[in-house]
Amino acid sequence: MVPIQIDGRLAPRKCLRNVTLLAASWVLQLPQAKTAQAAELLFRTYKPYYQPTGRSRFAIKIREALFAMTQEKVLIVEDEENERTGLAELIRAWGYDTETACDGVEGLEAVERWNPAIVVTDLRMPRLDGLQLLEHIAAQPQQVAVILLTAQGSIDSAVSAMKTGAFDFIEKPVNPTRLRTILQNASRLRGTERELEASRRKLRDIGVLGSLIGPSKRMQEVFRLIEMVAPSTASVLITGESGTGKELVARTIHSLSPRKAKPFVAINCAAIPETLIESEIFGHEKGAFTGAFERRIGCFELAENGTLLLDEIGEMPIATQAKLLRVLEDRKLRRLGGKSETAVDVRVLTATNKVPEDAVASGQLRNDLFYRLNVFNIQLPPLREHKEDLPDLVQSLLADMNEKHNRKVAGVSEQVSGLFQSYAWPGNVRELRNTLERAAIVCDGAMIEMKHLAPGFGQVVPRAPVQEANAVRLGVGTTVAEAERLLILKTLEATNNNKTRAAEILGISLKTLHNKLKEYGAQGASDAAEAS
Repeated sequence: MVPIQIDGRLAPRKCLRNVTLLAASWVLQLPQAKTAQAAELLFRTYKPYYQPTGRSRFAIKIREALFAMTQEKVLIVEDEENERTGLAELIRAWGYDTETACDGVEGLEAVERWNPAIVVTDLRMPRLDGLQLLEHIAAQPQQVAVILLTAQGSIDSAVSAMKTGAFDFIEKPVNPTRLRTILQNASRLRGTERELEASRRKLRDIGVLGSLIGPSKRMQEVFRLIEMVAPSTASVLITGESGTGKELVARTIHSLSPRKAKPFVAINCAAIPETLIESEIFGHEKGAFTGAFERRIGCFELAENGTLLLDEIGEMPIATQAKLLRVLEDRKLRRLGGKSETAVDVRVLTATNKVPEDAVASGQLRNDLFYRLNVFNIQLPPLREHKEDLPDLVQSLLADMNEKHNRKVAGVSEQVSGLFQSYAWPGNVRELRNTLERAAIVCDGAMIEMKHLAPGFGQVVPRAPVQEANAVRLGVGTTVAEAERLLILKTLEATNNNKTRAAEILGISLKTLHNKLKEYGAQGASDAAEAS
């Protein structure tokens, strides 16, 4: 007996004599277009060993086994009992596993408990109607195809539901042929999504997640955290040095979340003047301030039902932070100059290159806002701590450079690779990208050589120590009294002789400062008399 093989997959011998579930499992692994070919080959090859002869009985056995393994769960939500029972029996006869619910409330409970792949729901029902049920399902992390049943005159509502995220709709009385086609399309979409999910997991195992690259242990831990938090609605604080890829992490979280089809809006708080940042984030009404000639929609409203990234959150003015906290708590905002509040549904991600606890201690970040934003923290490692990812990063970035600049650079030489491994990369992945972009542009061959790197790249240039204007230098042997005098006089100089402010900075009373200055004045006069 010669074993058969399709798409590199070898059919198991023993099980196919009786056409067991293992045979069906092998068929199931094949692309959909190859299943008919597989069934025919199975019949021809193993017919002598299969006692119940006949192609039809063989096909029935295969189909029954496949149904046992691939039945999609379909939930029918309908308040009319006869229609609910009839639909359930019809859909079950087509090979689906069915369950029923009499209204939206029971339907939502069944979705959470039973986890169906498809929900067929009536539009008009008591307690919770079809549109409300759709909204609740859309907010959940698992992907569910929702099919709406509509009566005549409800088409506008059904079209609106399609915009909200419904898979399809069908008018009553239900046409069985159309319903079966819609169910098959929904099942096919689920199969495609499962294949994409499997492909994504395979890529993750080799160090790729969205636009992020890194097979190292440090980056794999980052990937794990991203996959854990992405399906939820929790706020995420992304921390790490400049150039480590904080915005890429935010975009990856968005692309893996249920909000992926909605807008992703990123704003750099450090790049916007303090006088404009509140308008940029929350929007303003016409005439709210000088130059406000028309209403402006802020980033919160632009990101409605999607994700908003507030980069460099530590640079946001304290007054704006207070308003942001209010919006996060109430999920409502008021535009500058506005009289009414607008409800918003936005997932907020934040990023900073500072140590958040230090920013809180220094007063740059409100304590209550920090705890509201830091529900989940993802710390990105600097490139110098995961240099084992450099080869993969280099190849990925070179592919981007080749496409962007129409080049054909295949890689970097061993000498350049060695230099990259020994370099500290203070600018992290951003610096690596800029280095490779410059090299790819000037490279006239297939490999980047040392001559293609920027002059002086990798060389450590010693810097002369910089003396700060407000620093106090104390030599060995300086007495405590002399150190105190120098500190007080330097503080006065820095505050333009503002004694009140100087006393606050020094942490002493104004009276103590005056007494010290009198003491220094008398001492100066005594020293002058002795010198004469």
